[in-house]
Amino acid sequence: MDLLKPLVALLAIVNPIGVVPFFIHFTQTFTPAQRRRTINISAFSAFVVIAVSALAGLKIIEFFGISLASFQVGGGTLLLISSLAMLNAQPAQSKPSDVSDGNEKVDAGASIAVVPLTIPLLTGPATISTMVIYAEKTRHLWQLGVLVGYGVVIGVVTYLAFTASGRIAKVLGRTGINVMTRLMGLILAAMAVELLADGLIKLFPVLATPLPR
Repeated sequence: MDLLKPLVALLAIVNPIGVVPFFIHFTQTFTPAQRRRTINISAFSAFVVIAVSALAGLKIIEFFGISLASFQVGGGTLLLISSLAMLNAQPAQSKPSDVSDGNEKVDAGASIAVVPLTIPLLTGPATISTMVIYAEKTRHLWQLGVLVGYGVVIGVVTYLAFTASGRIAKVLGRTGINVMTRLMGLILAAMAVELLADGLIKLFPVLATPLPR
């Protein structure tokens, strides 16, 4: 297994910088202490989602009797949909309604650190699918540990991006954030096609048969 691919895919899907505008919006009335607490909870929650997906994701799909090939095709499709949203400069795994739903949850007193910042804006079905697919490719315990370690990396990147949210917004501007989101979307689309092709070949081996000349 290429150990760099999962990290690149996670960085593209989670895309903390792309979520910075939402973080600024949701925390604009917060005190510095409340903002720091939100950052800490969001970063830790992102790590937990990734780590649990890597360690227990396979057990969960086995419990429901889902074949990995089917899950791979479904996950690849989900990644492709997320990448298309990112190519339109929308945060991965989010819809416009997610933001309004998030506002309603904030008004109701729920913590925005978990919903909607961590789920679904930072992590969600596409992230879980990616971790399950790559966890299945591991052959040694240390490789699984590396995947969990990538959860730590994502948590740290999320913490740094949210901490520097004000400076990032000033430096990049909305245009800069959109450009970065589109670039990550293009990378993610290529990976999604690769996952789809691998899953389809497992489901339909005839697709791997060379065409007669």
